Amino acid sequence: MDLQTIAMLVIVGLLAGILSGFVGVGGGIIMVPALIWLLHYSQHQAQGTSLAVLMLPVVFLAVRNYHKGGMIDWRVVGVIAVAFVAGGYFGSKGALSLPADTVKRVFGVVMLFVAIKLILGK
Repeated sequence: MDLQTIAMLVIVGLLAGILSGFVGVGGGIIMVPALIWLLHYSQHQAQGTSLAVLMLPVVFLAVRNYHKGGMIDWRVVGVIAVAFVAGGYFGSKGALSLPADTVKRVFGVVMLFVAIKLILGK
């Protein structure tokens, strides 16, 4: 990996980390498109890499800060986490069974839907 690529990845990581810590999102929204556009990853590679990157910082560092601030309802976490494990497993299996272009379109539609809901409110 050359120095320019490493520099781009550091910038992507910083932006994703800041956004993730600030508003609770960032991994998929920043890293997936950046990996596709900058490193020409397939949608599958970008999503897998993004998920792997998020394991350590999200699980330990960001959660620690929100826990210290009393902003985590651990009962809700437990219920959602169990379902999330199953959903993550089946979602990744489903994504890998589809062409990358289809997965990219689904990703874009989900991001667009979320953006519209956030902008328009209820």
